[in-house]
Amino acid sequence: MDILQLRDIKLKLNGKEIIKGVNLNFRKGEVHAVVGPNGAGKSTLAYLIMGLEDYRNIEGDIVFEGKSIKNLDVHERAKRGITLAWQEPARYEGLSIEKFILASAKERRIETVRKVLKKVGMDLEAYKNRKLDKTLSGGERKKIELASILAMKPKLVMLDEPDSGIDVASLENIFDAIKFLKEEGATIILITHSSAVLKQAENAFLICNGMVIEKGSVDKIIPYFENKCLPCDHKNIPMGWKNEC
Repeated sequence: MDILQLRDIKLKLNGKEIIKGVNLNFRKGEVHAVVGPNGAGKSTLAYLIMGLEDYRNIEGDIVFEGKSIKNLDVHERAKRGITLAWQEPARYEGLSIEKFILASAKERRIETVRKVLKKVGMDLEAYKNRKLDKTLSGGERKKIELASILAMKPKLVMLDEPDSGIDVASLENIFDAIKFLKEEGATIILITHSSAVLKQAENAFLICNGMVIEKGSVDKIIPYFENKCLPCDHKNIPMGWKNEC
């Protein structure tokens, strides 16, 4: 069963066509990866699914749980269980980590905070009273944002470059959190150009120049993702890729 469908989605920004007739189906309760080079349109897809300002004027349709959400604003989409973790997490200056997590938690108890912080490799006593400010590293803020998402118990989670700013040890915590979200019944979309993140998914879509150029199992996508590109007119060839177009 598909929880989310993108139907012939097209998007122009500043007169330039960024997304060019994308059709994608995301099955409920599975982990999906959207991969491709920088500038391919991966994050743009996440933004238009979330309904962010400047990404609402699309052609085509977005269908979530069988109903169009094309005309819903970001808050209405969030109420329906859709959330997005940014590549660069936001700061909420002066707000404690405990209050930040509880603000959107389904179960507003201190044990919820303890549980979700533990899932991302963080200790409650060490972090609950710390503030979401510049004293935290980028990796710490990313894990705290993911902990808050675990507490929300959303239906659909989009993680934009979840390994960005994360060290190797912390990356395993991120992967454990992804597994936990799946166990809780969430559908996860990983936006990435990392093969390590790609391998956490069950299905993958290769995006280039605003188009879907391959889809299928992770095993099917990895050879294209790691070793070569497919024919398209994108100007960016990812570092380390062989241009065999």
